[in-house]
Amino acid sequence: MLTAVSCGGDSSPTQPTNPGGGSGGQTVTITITASGASQRAVTIQPGMRVVFVNNDSRAHEMSSDPHPSHEDCPELNQVGFLNPGQQRESGNLVFTRNCGFHDHSNPGTQSLQGTITIR
Repeated sequence: MLTAVSCGGDSSPTQPTNPGGGSGGQTVTITITASGASQRAVTIQPGMRVVFVNNDSRAHEMSSDPHPSHEDCPELNQVGFLNPGQQRESGNLVFTRNCGFHDHSNPGTQSLQGTITIR
């Protein structure tokens, strides 16, 4: 089992808030604004996906931890570069583990970091 630890973020996970959609599976949505990622700690079930929505006026490039290798949860790397107004889904997160995420273009910005717990 791989475990990723993310710097910063809310210590209390939230439950999935957006069931349905997503290539026949369930999804949870993380929204990016000028203030950072909304829902910086989420808990999902194996097989679910995460949708990242960029509601900021700047582009963001969402990736798996650790920076810069992004190898802990490669399914998150499918999100990639998001222009303002764009949204994109991760791959299916099927293994029980913690997946840290961050903005590759702003790896030290704690408000753009978070953790997805799959259990």
